[in-house]
Amino acid sequence: MAFKGKGRLVNREELAEIFGVSLNTVTSWIRNGCPYEEKGRQGKPWKFNTRDVAEWNREQAQIEATGDGPMDEYELKLRKLAAEAAQAELDLARDRKLVAPIDEFERARAMENATIRANIMNVPGRVVSQLIGETSEARFKEVLSAELIQALESAADSDIDLEPEEEEPDAA
Repeated sequence: MAFKGKGRLVNREELAEIFGVSLNTVTSWIRNGCPYEEKGRQGKPWKFNTRDVAEWNREQAQIEATGDGPMDEYELKLRKLAAEAAQAELDLARDRKLVAPIDEFERARAMENATIRANIMNVPGRVVSQLIGETSEARFKEVLSAELIQALESAADSDIDLEPEEEEPDAA
């Protein structure tokens, strides 16, 4: 998407100020293909169109983020080596049980939520006999709070078994 508007013609110092960067950064941009209106030389300042520079910066950020820039053989080897190292670290973390596949995590969360729900849904049946005839709001709150805390602590203490249960073969 192109930027709308004409932009402003500015020199290096103004460009640096507008983009909040140093003059060295502007020099680096020029070396890397930053567009300019007029090349500077002794006694004549560089001229940049701010719209063109902003669009160029956006394109550079996109290229850097997606890794779509041209790469030489050395960069490709470094990238491959980094990917292999990352995969080895992930495999090691998985072997040490420091990470888990997303589906296992989601299954564990679903089981935790089901346990919490079941415990909370049992609260009314457990407190009704304690509260029959009770008229004190403070007592209602006290009993309900104690039961809810017990339900949540019980859910927290429960073990979640993610291993599928093995079915026994039919003895027919």
